[in-house]
Amino acid sequence: MKLFVGLDVSSQHLDACFLTDDEKLTILKEARFENSLLGASQIKKVLLDYVEAYELSKIVVGMEATSLYSFHPAMFFKEDEDLSHFNLEVSVEQPQKIKKYREIFEEEKNDRIDAFYIAEYFRTRRYATPVVKEEQYLALQHLTRTRLQIVEQLVEAKQHFIENIYYKCNRLPIELKSNGNDTSVLSATLVTLMTEDYSLDQLAEMPLEDFAALIQEMGRGRFKNPEGLAKAIAKAIRGSYRLGKVQQDSVDIVLSVIAREIRSLEKLIKELNKAIQDLVVTVPEYQCLTSIPGIGLVYAAGILAEIGQIERFDDETKIAKYAGLYWPKKQSGNRQSKNTPLAKRGNRYLRYYLVEATNSMRRHDAEYSAYYHKKYVETAKHQHKRAIVLTARKFVRLVDILLRNHQLYVPRRGPIEK
Repeated sequence: MKLFVGLDVSSQHLDACFLTDDEKLTILKEARFENSLLGASQIKKVLLDYVEAYELSKIVVGMEATSLYSFHPAMFFKEDEDLSHFNLEVSVEQPQKIKKYREIFEEEKNDRIDAFYIAEYFRTRRYATPVVKEEQYLALQHLTRTRLQIVEQLVEAKQHFIENIYYKCNRLPIELKSNGNDTSVLSATLVTLMTEDYSLDQLAEMPLEDFAALIQEMGRGRFKNPEGLAKAIAKAIRGSYRLGKVQQDSVDIVLSVIAREIRSLEKLIKELNKAIQDLVVTVPEYQCLTSIPGIGLVYAAGILAEIGQIERFDDETKIAKYAGLYWPKKQSGNRQSKNTPLAKRGNRYLRYYLVEATNSMRRHDAEYSAYYHKKYVETAKHQHKRAIVLTARKFVRLVDILLRNHQLYVPRRGPIEK
């Protein structure tokens, strides 16, 4: 007989349902425990009592992924030495999946009923990734997920900076692009130039040679054509609208604040990159991924942190589905839709690191570069987004092979198959 324990986890409580898989689906116990070390220890005692009372072939403890609240209970049961002797399996499932399963049955909603349906969900073996990840993967996950969150903040800050640059000098992005300059509005030099004590009129009236020298000094001599850049900026200033003094002052303050935010976030990302690189080398599998051209320690860490032990997944299709890199089929009768959108569910952190790693790899690997360009020309809309996602799906197969076989990447020789 197997025992399935459904835990409905909240910040304060663990509502538990102990359900057997015999013909009667017997509920041995329903109770509320405190979400603490004491409460988890009480559940453990109940489990050990049932081990003595019944011939249990397996114990499954299942719960929903409820933000921070499910972390400690899951790790408690997984790492407990006493329970490890009794074929214990701990699983944390996406709440949306259990919700969809529960909606089949029309009953009132409360914590006791929720715990029962969680136990029933795991009894039906509907979950795909039952194993809770090892500690080193979870530690790495804290760093890589925080890094992504800060990267998203940085992207938003840069978008705000660009918006406010338009108020101050609306022609600047256009002139930079039209004159063939590869300098971005978000370059450190341009950010400093637009947020320092120089007014637009002062910059426009400055002799070209002096303006070019100022730009080269701010850029620490990295510009190949400072005169051309100075000319493009001066032209943008002359062609841009002027704000009133009060509004101009407010825009300058906003730009200055956002510029400091951008510098601060970039510094934080560098610190996290260093911490990630120091930790990921303790995970042996990192060498499998860093052997791929274009994949550094940070991208490898992000992928490993979310996948964990590769044995959690039966094959590469399960990894792709877990990351949301799949297209659900739509079929009715003899009709099957050919235009199906990418799945919106899945682990967004894994999807991000897989796509970013793919985008880096395809610049260094001929096979993946050819595949990307093949998919790019197959459609007229959203070419890059579609091509990179399809290439990332191909990349998942490579990741699965390397991690499962513990091997390094060897580029394919000979003609590339298309």
